Amino acid sequence: MTSVEQDQDKNAIRDRVWTLLERERAVPAGVHGRIPAFYGAEAAAGRLAELCVWRNARVVKAVPDKAQLPARARALSEDKLVYMAVPKLADVQPFYLLDPATLTVPPGEAASSKVAASVARKIDVEDMRPVDLILCGSVAVNRHGVRLGKGSGYSDIEFALLQEAGLVGPNTTVVTTVHSLQVVDNELPETEHDFSVDVIVTPEDVIECGPSRRPGGLIWEHLDQETIKAVPVLADRAGRATRDS
Repeated sequence: MTSVEQDQDKNAIRDRVWTLLERERAVPAGVHGRIPAFYGAEAAAGRLAELCVWRNARVVKAVPDKAQLPARARALSEDKLVYMAVPKLADVQPFYLLDPATLTVPPGEAASSKVAASVARKIDVEDMRPVDLILCGSVAVNRHGVRLGKGSGYSDIEFALLQEAGLVGPNTTVVTTVHSLQVVDNELPETEHDFSVDVIVTPEDVIECGPSRRPGGLIWEHLDQETIKAVPVLADRAGRATRDS
């Protein structure tokens, strides 16, 4: 299967899941093109908080999507250090540092991507601590841990940056919180740069997946020039590589 055919397959699956979620009224209208902000996200965050991997985690890296807001808020309220990606990684310092010890607003507010932009300090990858747990969003995921995001590729880039920096290791757990309708039984297309999830948490269930699949880092040939230019940390690295060659 060519990369174009694989992308078409991924997009078709995303469309089916978005349509299903809206038809079943599991999400607000207008979910297409987004990580679904599903009804029951609070319950999923509560179920996640019962897991040992969550209780033992001191450092969490989370996506900024609304679906994962309850889990981010819970992490901060439990005194976990949270790194949240700047939306679209659109800054040369691509992560927000949310430290419960220095927050000037309540955890539930600080966990919002809009509020974090005004109260949290942006940091470089080099200034981050090793990550115990990664919380990602998904459009679809299967029981083997293969996930599809919304198609922008930012979560894959974030993961690769942390992997290259040695901040993600064999003991880092990758979790996604989703509605049960987002868990599909069929095989999902995978590419070399995709990472898998270790645990799926829905409002009703916890699904352990495996084996883990972790790319070694950025795969530059999978990144188009438009993406590289739009993500400052990638543009900077590409420029340095060109100057050094």
